[in-house]
Amino acid sequence: MATTNLSKIKRQRMLSFLVRLRDDNRDNENALKAINEIENELNEKKYGLVWEEHSERVDEMMVENVPILLEDKSREIPTVNDDNYNFLIEGDNLHSLKLLEKTHREKIDVIYIDPPYNTGKDSFEYDDKKVDTEDGYRHSKWLSFMKRRLVLAKELLSERGAIFISIDDNELATLKLLCDSIFGDTNFVGNFIVENNPKGRKNGKFISVTSEYCLIYVKDFNTAEFKKTIPKEASDMAKDENGNFIRRSGKRVLMGENSLNKSVTDFKSKKHYTAYIKGQSLILKKEKLLSEKDEALIQDGYARYITYLNDHFVENTYTEQKFTELFKKGALDIRKDKIYEKHFSDNKQIKGLLTNISYDAIYDNKKVRYEMDLKTTSAKRALYEMMGAEIFTFPKNVNFIKHLINLNSNNDSIILDFFAGSGTTAQAVLELNKEDGGNRKFILCTNNESNICSEVTYPRVKTVITGMRPNGSKYSDGIPANLKYYKTAFVAKDSETFVDELIAHTDEMIQLEYGVKIDKNKYISVLTDEDADTLFKNWAEFPNIRAIYISRHVILNTEQRELFHTKDVYVIPDYYYRKELREVGE
Repeated sequence: MATTNLSKIKRQRMLSFLVRLRDDNRDNENALKAINEIENELNEKKYGLVWEEHSERVDEMMVENVPILLEDKSREIPTVNDDNYNFLIEGDNLHSLKLLEKTHREKIDVIYIDPPYNTGKDSFEYDDKKVDTEDGYRHSKWLSFMKRRLVLAKELLSERGAIFISIDDNELATLKLLCDSIFGDTNFVGNFIVENNPKGRKNGKFISVTSEYCLIYVKDFNTAEFKKTIPKEASDMAKDENGNFIRRSGKRVLMGENSLNKSVTDFKSKKHYTAYIKGQSLILKKEKLLSEKDEALIQDGYARYITYLNDHFVENTYTEQKFTELFKKGALDIRKDKIYEKHFSDNKQIKGLLTNISYDAIYDNKKVRYEMDLKTTSAKRALYEMMGAEIFTFPKNVNFIKHLINLNSNNDSIILDFFAGSGTTAQAVLELNKEDGGNRKFILCTNNESNICSEVTYPRVKTVITGMRPNGSKYSDGIPANLKYYKTAFVAKDSETFVDELIAHTDEMIQLEYGVKIDKNKYISVLTDEDADTLFKNWAEFPNIRAIYISRHVILNTEQRELFHTKDVYVIPDYYYRKELREVGE
Protein backbone atom coordinates (compact mmCIF):
# COMPACT_ATOMS: atom_id res chain seq x y z
CA MET A 1 0.00 0.00 0.00
CA ALA A 2 1.47 3.35 -1.06
CA THR A 3 1.99 5.95 1.65
CA THR A 4 0.42 9.39 1.41
CA ASN A 5 2.68 12.42 1.67
CA LEU A 6 0.45 14.74 3.68
CA SER A 7 3.01 17.54 3.74
CA LYS A 8 3.28 17.45 -0.04
CA ILE A 9 -0.49 17.68 -0.45
CA LYS A 10 -0.64 20.65 1.91
CA ARG A 11 2.27 22.34 0.13
CA GLN A 12 0.68 21.88 -3.30
CA ARG A 13 -2.56 23.41 -2.03
CA MET A 14 -0.71 26.50 -0.82
CA LEU A 15 1.32 26.77 -4.04
CA SER A 16 -1.91 26.62 -6.06
CA PHE A 17 -3.31 29.44 -3.98
CA LEU A 18 -0.18 31.50 -4.71
CA VAL A 19 -0.81 31.06 -8.42
CA ARG A 20 -4.22 32.67 -8.01
CA LEU A 21 -2.73 35.46 -5.89
CA ARG A 22 -0.11 36.13 -8.55
CA ASP A 23 -2.82 36.45 -11.22
CA ASP A 24 -4.76 38.88 -9.01
CA ASN A 25 -1.67 41.04 -8.38
CA ARG A 26 0.01 41.21 -11.77
CA ASP A 27 0.42 44.98 -11.53
CA ASN A 28 1.55 45.07 -7.88
CA GLU A 29 5.34 44.76 -7.87
CA ASN A 30 5.66 44.60 -4.06
CA ALA A 31 2.95 41.92 -3.80
CA LEU A 32 4.62 39.83 -6.54
CA LYS A 33 7.95 40.06 -4.75
CA ALA A 34 6.36 38.88 -1.50
CA ILE A 35 4.56 36.02 -3.31
CA ASN A 36 7.86 34.88 -4.88
CA GLU A 37 9.56 34.88 -1.47
CA ILE A 38 6.74 32.79 0.01
CA GLU A 39 6.97 30.37 -2.92
CA ASN A 40 10.73 29.99 -2.43
CA GLU A 41 10.22 29.23 1.24
CA LEU A 42 7.63 26.58 0.44
CA ASN A 43 10.02 24.94 -2.01
CA GLU A 44 12.94 24.87 0.44
CA LYS A 45 14.38 21.49 1.45
CA LYS A 46 11.88 19.26 3.19
CA TYR A 47 14.22 17.10 5.26
CA GLY A 48 17.32 17.90 7.26
CA LEU A 49 18.53 20.67 9.48
CA VAL A 50 16.54 23.91 9.44
CA TRP A 51 17.53 27.00 11.40
CA GLU A 52 17.26 30.78 11.39
CA GLU A 53 20.10 32.04 9.17
CA HIS A 54 22.11 34.85 10.79
CA SER A 55 24.46 37.24 9.04
CA GLU A 56 27.93 37.69 10.46
CA ARG A 57 29.83 40.94 10.64
CA VAL A 58 33.09 39.37 9.46
CA ASP A 59 31.26 38.13 6.35
CA GLU A 60 29.61 41.48 5.73
CA MET A 61 33.02 43.16 5.90
CA MET A 62 34.01 41.39 2.68
CA VAL A 63 31.21 43.10 0.75
CA GLU A 64 33.12 46.38 0.72
CA ASN A 65 36.62 45.06 1.45
CA VAL A 66 39.03 42.43 0.14
CA PRO A 67 40.95 40.36 2.70
CA ILE A 68 44.73 40.24 2.30
CA LEU A 69 47.64 38.80 4.24
CA LEU A 70 50.36 40.79 5.97
CA GLU A 71 53.56 39.03 6.97
CA ASP A 72 55.02 39.71 10.41
CA LYS A 73 58.65 39.05 9.53
CA SER A 74 59.76 39.52 13.13
CA ARG A 75 58.04 36.22 13.99
CA GLU A 76 59.47 34.15 11.15
CA ILE A 77 61.24 30.98 12.34
CA PRO A 78 63.75 29.79 9.70
CA THR A 79 65.56 26.85 11.30
CA VAL A 80 65.83 24.53 8.29
CA ASN A 81 67.65 25.33 5.07
CA ASP A 82 64.95 24.08 2.74
CA ASP A 83 61.78 25.31 1.06
CA ASN A 84 59.13 23.77 3.29
CA TYR A 85 57.38 26.50 5.24
CA ASN A 86 54.53 26.08 7.70
CA PHE A 87 52.13 28.94 8.38
CA LEU A 88 50.37 30.53 11.33
CA ILE A 89 47.66 33.02 10.32
CA GLU A 90 46.32 35.44 12.91
CA GLY A 91 42.83 36.78 12.23
CA ASP A 92 39.22 35.68 11.91
CA ASN A 93 39.30 32.22 10.39
CA LEU A 94 36.55 33.06 7.89
CA HIS A 95 38.88 35.60 6.28
CA SER A 96 41.77 33.12 6.42
CA LEU A 97 39.66 30.44 4.76
CA LYS A 98 38.61 32.85 2.01
CA LEU A 99 42.29 33.44 1.23
CA LEU A 100 43.18 29.76 1.48
CA GLU A 101 40.40 29.07 -0.99
CA LYS A 102 42.54 30.92 -3.54
CA THR A 103 45.81 29.13 -2.76
CA HIS A 104 44.79 25.68 -1.49
CA ARG A 105 41.57 24.65 -3.21
CA GLU A 106 41.52 20.81 -3.21
CA LYS A 107 45.06 20.68 -1.77
CA ILE A 108 44.46 19.99 1.93
CA ASP A 109 44.68 16.31 2.90
CA VAL A 110 43.70 16.52 6.56
CA ILE A 111 41.63 19.12 8.41
CA TYR A 112 41.28 18.95 12.17
CA ILE A 113 39.20 21.51 14.06
CA ASP A 114 38.10 21.96 17.64
CA PRO A 115 35.40 24.64 17.27
CA PRO A 116 33.49 26.32 20.11
CA TYR A 117 31.11 23.79 21.66
CA ASN A 118 28.37 26.39 22.23
CA THR A 119 27.84 25.36 25.83
CA GLY A 120 26.63 28.83 26.79
CA LYS A 121 29.63 29.02 29.10
CA ASP A 122 32.49 28.72 26.62
CA SER A 123 34.16 31.42 24.57
CA PHE A 124 31.79 31.32 21.60
CA GLU A 125 31.08 34.87 20.48
CA TYR A 126 28.97 36.02 17.58
CA ASP A 127 29.68 39.52 16.30
CA ASP A 128 31.76 40.24 19.41
CA LYS A 129 28.95 39.25 21.78
CA LYS A 130 29.13 36.21 24.00
CA VAL A 131 26.38 33.70 23.21
CA ASP A 132 24.91 32.35 26.45
CA THR A 133 22.11 29.95 27.32
CA GLU A 134 19.60 32.82 27.51
CA ASP A 135 20.04 33.59 23.80
CA GLY A 136 17.05 32.06 22.05
CA TYR A 137 18.97 31.94 18.77
CA ARG A 138 22.20 30.47 20.13
CA HIS A 139 21.90 27.27 18.09
CA SER A 140 21.01 29.18 14.92
CA LYS A 141 23.94 31.55 15.38
CA TRP A 142 26.33 28.65 15.96
CA LEU A 143 25.06 26.79 12.90
CA SER A 144 25.33 29.91 10.72
CA PHE A 145 28.86 30.41 12.04
CA MET A 146 29.87 26.80 11.36
CA LYS A 147 28.18 26.46 7.98
CA ARG A 148 30.16 29.31 6.40
CA ARG A 149 33.44 27.78 7.53
CA LEU A 150 32.64 24.15 6.72
CA VAL A 151 31.48 25.00 3.20
CA LEU A 152 34.90 26.56 2.59
CA ALA A 153 36.62 23.63 4.31
CA LYS A 154 35.03 21.23 1.84
CA GLU A 155 36.42 23.26 -1.06
CA LEU A 156 39.91 22.99 0.44
CA LEU A 157 39.90 19.22 0.92
CA SER A 158 41.73 17.16 -1.67
CA GLU A 159 39.94 14.23 -3.29
CA ARG A 160 41.66 11.91 -0.83
CA GLY A 161 41.17 14.25 2.12
CA ALA A 162 39.34 13.93 5.44
CA ILE A 163 38.08 16.32 8.09
CA PHE A 164 37.97 15.56 11.83
CA ILE A 165 35.77 17.73 14.06
CA SER A 166 35.83 17.58 17.86
CA ILE A 167 32.53 18.34 19.56
CA ASP A 168 30.55 17.52 22.70
CA ASP A 169 26.88 16.76 23.46
CA ASN A 170 25.65 20.35 23.07
CA GLU A 171 25.88 20.45 19.26
CA LEU A 172 26.74 16.88 18.25
CA ALA A 173 23.32 16.17 16.72
CA THR A 174 23.07 19.46 14.83
CA LEU A 175 26.69 19.28 13.65
CA LYS A 176 26.11 15.77 12.29
CA LEU A 177 23.11 16.95 10.25
CA LEU A 178 24.98 20.06 9.09
CA CYS A 179 27.96 17.98 7.93
CA ASP A 180 25.63 15.50 6.21
CA SER A 181 24.21 18.37 4.17
CA ILE A 182 27.64 19.84 3.31
CA PHE A 183 29.83 16.77 2.81
CA GLY A 184 27.05 14.28 2.05
CA ASP A 185 25.91 11.54 4.39
CA THR A 186 27.56 8.96 2.13
CA ASN A 187 30.92 10.56 3.01
CA PHE A 188 30.40 10.13 6.74
CA VAL A 189 33.10 7.79 8.05
CA GLY A 190 32.28 7.54 11.73
CA ASN A 191 32.07 9.15 15.13
CA PHE A 192 34.90 8.50 17.56
CA ILE A 193 33.96 8.54 21.23
CA VAL A 194 36.89 9.97 23.15
CA GLU A 195 36.96 9.49 26.91
CA ASN A 196 38.99 12.49 27.92
CA ASN A 197 37.90 13.00 31.54
CA PRO A 198 37.41 9.70 33.41
CA LYS A 199 36.22 11.50 36.54
CA GLY A 200 33.41 13.24 34.66
CA ARG A 201 32.56 16.93 34.39
CA LYS A 202 31.53 18.56 37.62
CA ASN A 203 29.01 20.80 35.84
CA GLY A 204 27.08 17.94 34.23
CA LYS A 205 23.29 17.80 34.50
CA PHE A 206 22.30 14.72 36.52
CA ILE A 207 25.18 12.71 35.04
CA SER A 208 28.93 13.31 34.92
CA VAL A 209 29.91 13.20 31.26
CA THR A 210 33.31 11.64 30.66
CA SER A 211 33.56 11.75 26.87
CA GLU A 212 33.54 13.97 23.85
CA TYR A 213 33.23 13.09 20.18
CA CYS A 214 35.06 13.41 16.90
CA LEU A 215 33.06 13.37 13.67
CA ILE A 216 34.90 12.15 10.58
CA TYR A 217 33.97 12.96 6.98
CA VAL A 218 35.85 12.52 3.73
CA LYS A 219 35.67 14.58 0.57
CA ASP A 220 34.91 11.51 -1.53
CA PHE A 221 34.45 8.06 -0.04
CA ASN A 222 35.68 6.44 -3.27
CA THR A 223 39.03 8.23 -3.36
CA ALA A 224 39.80 8.94 0.31
CA GLU A 225 43.06 7.44 1.59
CA PHE A 226 42.87 5.95 5.07
CA LYS A 227 45.31 3.50 6.51
CA LYS A 228 43.88 0.05 7.00
CA THR A 229 42.73 -0.09 10.60
CA ILE A 230 43.10 -3.07 12.88
CA PRO A 231 40.07 -4.39 14.78
CA LYS A 232 39.58 -3.03 18.26
CA GLU A 233 39.36 -6.50 19.83
CA ALA A 234 42.78 -7.56 18.54
CA SER A 235 45.09 -8.63 21.34
CA ASP A 236 48.48 -9.08 19.70
CA MET A 237 50.54 -8.17 16.68
CA ALA A 238 53.23 -9.96 14.76
CA LYS A 239 55.32 -9.26 11.69
CA ASP A 240 56.41 -11.21 8.63
CA GLU A 241 57.86 -10.42 5.21
CA ASN A 242 54.53 -8.84 4.21
CA GLY A 243 54.38 -6.41 7.11
CA ASN A 244 52.62 -6.05 10.45
CA PHE A 245 49.57 -8.22 11.07
CA ILE A 246 47.26 -9.49 13.78
CA ARG A 247 45.25 -12.67 13.90
CA ARG A 248 41.63 -12.29 12.91
CA SER A 249 39.60 -13.49 15.87
CA GLY A 250 36.89 -16.07 15.16
CA LYS A 251 38.15 -17.07 11.73
CA ARG A 252 40.06 -20.31 12.28
CA VAL A 253 40.39 -23.99 11.48
CA LEU A 254 41.73 -26.25 14.21
CA MET A 255 43.98 -29.22 14.74
CA GLY A 256 45.89 -30.80 17.60
CA GLU A 257 46.49 -33.97 19.58
CA ASN A 258 42.81 -34.24 20.52
CA SER A 259 41.44 -33.83 17.02
CA LEU A 260 43.90 -36.01 15.10
CA ASN A 261 42.45 -39.24 16.46
CA LYS A 262 38.81 -38.27 16.11
CA SER A 263 36.59 -39.47 13.29
CA VAL A 264 34.23 -37.01 11.68
CA THR A 265 30.77 -38.45 11.14
CA ASP A 266 29.62 -35.97 8.53
CA PHE A 267 30.84 -32.97 6.51
CA LYS A 268 27.83 -30.71 6.38
CA SER A 269 28.91 -27.88 4.09
CA LYS A 270 31.63 -26.42 1.92
CA LYS A 271 33.20 -25.06 5.10
CA HIS A 272 33.86 -28.57 6.47
CA TYR A 273 37.08 -30.18 5.27
CA THR A 274 40.53 -31.29 6.36
CA ALA A 275 43.72 -29.44 5.41
CA TYR A 276 47.18 -31.01 5.19
CA ILE A 277 50.00 -28.45 5.11
CA LYS A 278 53.73 -28.86 4.62
CA GLY A 279 55.67 -25.68 3.86
CA GLN A 280 54.13 -24.22 0.68
CA SER A 281 52.16 -27.39 -0.09
CA LEU A 282 48.43 -27.64 0.65
CA ILE A 283 46.12 -30.64 0.27
CA LEU A 284 42.40 -30.33 1.08
CA LYS A 285 40.20 -33.41 1.57
CA LYS A 286 36.52 -34.05 2.13
CA GLU A 287 37.11 -37.18 4.21
CA LYS A 288 35.09 -38.67 7.03
CA LEU A 289 37.82 -40.84 8.55
CA LEU A 290 41.57 -40.62 8.99
CA SER A 291 42.74 -43.01 6.23
CA GLU A 292 46.03 -44.80 5.78
CA LYS A 293 46.96 -42.32 3.04
CA ASP A 294 46.33 -39.49 5.46
CA GLU A 295 48.51 -41.20 8.06
CA ALA A 296 51.19 -41.41 5.40
CA LEU A 297 50.93 -37.66 4.76
CA ILE A 298 51.40 -37.00 8.46
CA GLN A 299 54.41 -39.33 8.53
CA ASP A 300 55.80 -37.33 5.59
CA GLY A 301 55.72 -34.13 7.64
CA TYR A 302 52.30 -32.76 6.78
CA ALA A 303 50.34 -31.15 9.61
CA ARG A 304 46.63 -31.94 9.80
CA TYR A 305 44.04 -29.23 10.42
CA ILE A 306 40.32 -29.89 10.60
CA THR A 307 37.16 -27.78 11.02
CA TYR A 308 36.23 -29.69 14.16
CA LEU A 309 36.47 -28.85 17.85
CA ASN A 310 35.08 -30.47 21.01
CA ASP A 311 32.56 -32.63 19.11
CA HIS A 312 31.28 -29.60 17.16
CA PHE A 313 32.07 -28.18 13.77
CA VAL A 314 33.66 -24.72 13.69
CA GLU A 315 31.03 -22.80 11.73
CA ASN A 316 32.86 -19.49 11.45
CA THR A 317 35.52 -20.56 9.00
CA TYR A 318 36.09 -20.44 5.20
CA THR A 319 35.10 -22.34 2.11
CA GLU A 320 37.80 -24.50 0.55
CA GLN A 321 38.21 -21.97 -2.27
CA LYS A 322 38.65 -19.03 0.09
CA PHE A 323 41.04 -20.98 2.31
CA THR A 324 43.16 -21.90 -0.73
CA GLU A 325 43.28 -18.26 -1.88
CA LEU A 326 44.44 -17.07 1.55
CA PHE A 327 47.05 -19.82 1.73
CA LYS A 328 48.53 -18.89 -1.66
CA LYS A 329 48.66 -15.19 -0.69
CA GLY A 330 50.51 -15.94 2.55
CA ALA A 331 47.61 -14.45 4.47
CA LEU A 332 47.32 -17.29 7.01
CA ASP A 333 49.03 -17.38 10.39
CA ILE A 334 49.72 -21.12 10.63
CA ARG A 335 50.43 -22.26 14.17
CA LYS A 336 50.79 -25.65 15.81
CA ASP A 337 47.21 -25.87 17.03
CA LYS A 338 45.35 -23.18 15.06
CA ILE A 339 45.27 -21.28 11.78
CA TYR A 340 44.16 -17.65 11.74
CA GLU A 341 43.73 -15.15 8.94
CA LYS A 342 46.26 -12.34 9.03
CA HIS A 343 45.03 -8.76 9.00
CA PHE A 344 47.82 -6.67 7.55
CA SER A 345 48.02 -2.99 8.40
CA ASP A 346 50.37 -0.09 7.90
CA ASN A 347 49.02 1.38 11.09
CA LYS A 348 50.39 0.08 14.40
CA GLN A 349 47.45 1.34 16.47
CA ILE A 350 45.03 -1.47 17.24
CA LYS A 351 42.61 0.00 19.77
CA GLY A 352 39.82 2.49 19.32
CA LEU A 353 39.88 6.01 20.69
CA LEU A 354 39.33 5.33 24.37
CA THR A 355 41.16 6.82 27.36
CA ASN A 356 44.29 5.13 26.03
CA ILE A 357 45.28 3.68 22.71
CA SER A 358 47.15 0.47 23.52
CA TYR A 359 48.93 -1.85 21.16
CA ASP A 360 51.66 -4.46 20.90
CA ALA A 361 54.31 -4.36 18.21
CA ILE A 362 57.29 -6.51 17.33
CA TYR A 363 60.57 -4.62 17.06
CA ASP A 364 63.91 -6.48 16.79
CA ASN A 365 62.08 -9.72 17.57
CA LYS A 366 60.83 -8.32 20.87
CA LYS A 367 57.23 -7.58 21.75
CA VAL A 368 56.85 -4.00 22.96
CA ARG A 369 53.73 -2.68 24.69
CA TYR A 370 52.69 0.88 23.88
CA GLU A 371 50.20 3.04 25.75
CA MET A 372 48.90 6.21 24.15
CA ASP A 373 47.21 8.53 26.64
CA LEU A 374 44.46 10.72 25.13
CA LYS A 375 43.04 12.51 28.18
CA THR A 376 42.64 16.28 28.25
CA THR A 377 43.96 16.32 31.81
CA SER A 378 47.18 14.75 30.55
CA ALA A 379 47.37 17.31 27.74
CA LYS A 380 47.06 20.13 30.24
CA ARG A 381 49.93 18.77 32.33
CA ALA A 382 52.09 18.24 29.25
CA LEU A 383 51.49 21.80 28.04
CA TYR A 384 52.33 23.16 31.48
CA GLU A 385 55.59 21.21 31.46
CA MET A 386 56.43 22.47 27.99
CA MET A 387 55.72 26.15 28.57
CA GLY A 388 56.55 26.38 32.29
CA ALA A 389 53.16 27.99 32.97
CA GLU A 390 49.45 27.39 32.51
CA ILE A 391 48.79 29.25 29.27
CA PHE A 392 45.67 27.45 28.04
CA THR A 393 42.78 25.86 29.90
CA PHE A 394 41.62 23.03 27.65
CA PRO A 395 44.33 22.00 25.17
CA LYS A 396 43.77 18.97 22.97
CA ASN A 397 45.93 15.93 23.54
CA VAL A 398 48.89 15.67 21.14
CA ASN A 399 48.58 11.89 20.91
CA PHE A 400 44.92 12.26 19.93
CA ILE A 401 45.74 14.61 17.04
CA LYS A 402 48.68 12.43 15.97
CA HIS A 403 46.39 9.42 15.86
CA LEU A 404 43.92 11.25 13.60
CA ILE A 405 46.59 12.61 11.26
CA ASN A 406 48.27 9.22 11.10
CA LEU A 407 45.07 7.64 9.75
CA ASN A 408 45.96 9.36 6.47
CA SER A 409 48.30 7.15 4.48
CA ASN A 410 50.24 10.07 3.01
CA ASN A 411 53.13 11.37 5.15
CA ASP A 412 53.74 14.20 2.67
CA SER A 413 50.39 15.83 3.32
CA ILE A 414 49.15 19.32 4.24
CA ILE A 415 47.26 19.59 7.52
CA LEU A 416 44.95 22.52 8.28
CA ASP A 417 43.55 23.57 11.65
CA PHE A 418 41.44 26.72 11.47
CA PHE A 419 40.48 26.67 15.15
CA ALA A 420 44.10 26.33 16.20
CA GLY A 421 43.76 27.23 19.89
CA SER A 422 46.99 26.45 21.70
CA GLY A 423 48.63 24.94 18.60
CA THR A 424 48.39 21.23 19.41
CA THR A 425 48.05 20.34 15.72
CA ALA A 426 51.40 21.95 14.88
CA GLN A 427 53.14 19.93 17.59
CA ALA A 428 51.44 16.73 16.40
CA VAL A 429 52.58 17.29 12.80
CA LEU A 430 56.17 18.04 13.77
CA GLU A 431 56.43 15.06 16.11
CA LEU A 432 55.01 12.69 13.49
CA ASN A 433 57.55 13.95 10.94
CA LYS A 434 60.33 13.29 13.44
CA GLU A 435 59.02 9.78 14.16
CA ASP A 436 58.55 8.53 10.60
CA GLY A 437 60.65 10.90 8.48
CA GLY A 438 57.55 12.43 6.93
CA ASN A 439 57.31 15.78 5.20
CA ARG A 440 53.91 16.93 6.45
CA LYS A 441 53.24 20.66 6.60
CA PHE A 442 50.72 22.56 8.72
CA ILE A 443 48.65 25.70 8.37
CA LEU A 444 47.14 27.09 11.57
CA CYS A 445 44.47 29.79 11.72
CA THR A 446 43.23 31.49 14.87
CA ASN A 447 42.02 34.86 16.00
CA ASN A 448 43.91 36.88 18.58
CA GLU A 449 41.18 37.25 21.18
CA SER A 450 42.84 37.63 24.58
CA ASN A 451 46.15 37.56 22.65
CA ILE A 452 45.81 33.81 22.13
CA CYS A 453 47.66 33.74 18.80
CA SER A 454 50.58 35.95 19.81
CA GLU A 455 50.93 34.76 23.41
CA VAL A 456 49.83 31.11 23.30
CA THR A 457 49.80 29.56 19.81
CA TYR A 458 52.97 31.16 18.48
CA PRO A 459 55.11 30.67 21.63
CA ARG A 460 54.10 27.02 21.80
CA VAL A 461 54.96 26.35 18.16
CA LYS A 462 58.24 28.19 18.60
CA THR A 463 59.06 26.10 21.67
CA VAL A 464 58.41 22.86 19.79
CA ILE A 465 60.63 23.97 16.88
CA THR A 466 63.50 25.50 18.83
CA GLY A 467 63.28 23.49 22.05
CA MET A 468 63.51 26.69 24.10
CA ARG A 469 60.73 27.96 26.37
CA PRO A 470 59.69 31.63 26.29
CA ASN A 471 61.59 32.16 29.57
CA GLY A 472 64.81 31.01 27.93
CA SER A 473 65.02 27.60 29.60
CA LYS A 474 65.50 24.42 27.58
CA TYR A 475 62.51 22.17 26.98
CA SER A 476 63.92 19.77 24.40
CA ASP A 477 66.38 19.46 21.53
CA GLY A 478 63.68 20.92 19.29
CA ILE A 479 62.24 19.73 15.99
CA PRO A 480 63.71 21.97 13.27
CA ALA A 481 61.12 23.44 10.91
CA ASN A 482 60.28 26.71 9.17
CA LEU A 483 57.37 28.98 10.07
CA LYS A 484 55.88 32.17 8.69
CA TYR A 485 53.50 34.35 10.70
CA TYR A 486 50.72 36.18 8.84
CA LYS A 487 47.94 38.52 9.87
CA THR A 488 44.73 39.13 7.96
CA ALA A 489 43.95 42.69 6.86
CA PHE A 490 41.74 44.45 4.30
CA VAL A 491 41.90 46.69 1.26
CA ALA A 492 38.80 48.80 0.68
CA LYS A 493 37.26 48.24 -2.75
CA ASP A 494 36.73 51.96 -3.19
CA SER A 495 40.38 52.76 -2.44
CA GLU A 496 42.06 54.90 -5.10
CA THR A 497 45.13 52.65 -4.85
CA PHE A 498 43.14 49.40 -4.76
CA VAL A 499 45.11 47.56 -7.48
CA ASP A 500 48.50 48.70 -6.19
CA GLU A 501 47.65 47.59 -2.66
CA LEU A 502 46.65 44.12 -3.83
CA ILE A 503 49.81 43.75 -5.90
CA ALA A 504 51.87 44.83 -2.89
CA HIS A 505 50.70 41.74 -0.99
CA THR A 506 51.05 39.17 -3.75
CA ASP A 507 54.27 37.78 -2.27
CA GLU A 508 52.39 36.58 0.81
CA MET A 509 50.01 34.62 -1.41
CA ILE A 510 52.84 33.07 -3.43
CA GLN A 511 54.63 32.01 -0.27
CA LEU A 512 51.45 30.50 1.17
CA GLU A 513 50.61 28.54 -1.99
CA TYR A 514 54.08 27.22 -2.72
CA GLY A 515 55.46 26.99 0.82
CA VAL A 516 58.55 29.05 -0.01
CA LYS A 517 60.11 32.34 1.00
CA ILE A 518 60.27 35.12 -1.58
CA ASP A 519 63.75 36.18 -0.50
CA LYS A 520 64.87 37.99 -3.70
CA ASN A 521 67.68 35.44 -3.86
CA LYS A 522 66.52 31.84 -4.41
CA TYR A 523 62.88 32.78 -5.01
CA ILE A 524 62.00 35.95 -6.88
CA SER A 525 58.68 37.51 -7.78
CA VAL A 526 58.26 39.62 -10.90
CA LEU A 527 55.06 41.63 -10.52
CA THR A 528 55.63 44.51 -12.96
CA ASP A 529 57.45 45.23 -16.20
CA GLU A 530 59.93 47.25 -14.15
CA ASP A 531 60.65 44.18 -11.98
CA ALA A 532 61.40 42.19 -15.15
CA ASP A 533 63.73 44.87 -16.47
CA THR A 534 65.60 45.08 -13.16
CA LEU A 535 66.05 41.31 -12.89
CA PHE A 536 67.27 41.05 -16.49
CA LYS A 537 69.72 43.91 -16.04
CA ASN A 538 71.18 42.54 -12.79
CA TRP A 539 70.96 38.81 -13.61
CA ALA A 540 74.57 38.16 -12.64
CA GLU A 541 73.78 39.18 -9.06
CA PHE A 542 71.36 36.27 -8.65
CA PRO A 543 73.38 33.04 -9.06
CA ASN A 544 71.22 31.03 -6.62
CA ILE A 545 67.80 31.38 -8.28
CA ARG A 546 65.61 28.30 -7.93
CA ALA A 547 62.30 29.73 -9.14
CA ILE A 548 60.82 32.89 -10.58
CA TYR A 549 57.17 33.81 -10.10
CA ILE A 550 55.93 36.13 -12.85
CA SER A 551 52.62 37.95 -13.03
CA ARG A 552 50.62 37.07 -16.13
CA HIS A 553 50.26 40.82 -16.72
CA VAL A 554 54.02 41.28 -17.17
CA ILE A 555 55.09 41.38 -20.83
CA LEU A 556 58.53 39.84 -21.36
CA ASN A 557 60.63 40.53 -24.42
CA THR A 558 62.33 37.65 -26.22
CA GLU A 559 65.67 38.04 -24.42
CA GLN A 560 64.02 38.16 -21.00
CA ARG A 561 61.88 35.13 -21.74
CA GLU A 562 64.84 33.05 -22.89
CA LEU A 563 66.98 34.03 -19.90
CA PHE A 564 64.31 33.65 -17.22
CA HIS A 565 63.28 30.24 -18.53
CA THR A 566 66.72 28.84 -17.79
CA LYS A 567 65.23 28.59 -14.29
CA ASP A 568 61.90 27.24 -13.05
CA VAL A 569 59.27 29.82 -13.97
CA TYR A 570 55.75 29.93 -12.50
CA VAL A 571 53.01 32.21 -13.72
CA ILE A 572 51.35 33.96 -10.79
CA PRO A 573 47.70 32.95 -11.08
CA ASP A 574 45.16 35.68 -11.56
CA TYR A 575 42.74 33.82 -9.29
CA TYR A 576 44.34 35.47 -6.27
CA TYR A 577 42.26 38.60 -6.86
CA ARG A 578 40.55 38.07 -10.25
CA LYS A 579 37.00 38.21 -8.89
CA GLU A 580 37.66 41.31 -6.81
CA LEU A 581 39.36 43.15 -9.66
CA ARG A 582 36.41 42.44 -11.95
CA GLU A 583 34.00 43.78 -9.35
CA VAL A 584 35.75 47.15 -9.36
CA GLY A 585 36.07 47.19 -13.15
CA GLU A 586 39.79 46.37 -13.40
